[in-house]
Amino acid sequence: MTSTTTTRSVFRAEGFSCPSCVAAIEKQVGRLPGVEHVAVRFASGRVEVDHDPAVATSDAVVRAIAKAGYRATPAAV
Repeated sequence: MTSTTTTRSVFRAEGFSCPSCVAAIEKQVGRLPGVEHVAVRFASGRVEVDHDPAVATSDAVVRAIAKAGYRATPAAV
């Protein structure tokens, strides 16, 4: 049985300074199983992720952003 529970989580990312940085983050996070959509808001440093938290945890998203070369933390919305 596949879970259909999708949550939007928001993260604050630091250290990116160009549009190619945005693409790198979107690519890494988008590869995670359970992630349906990733949107990086360049101006605000926000990374919005629609995901199944049972499959793609917040820690997994933070690790994926780190793998792209940037530091991130879950944001208090």
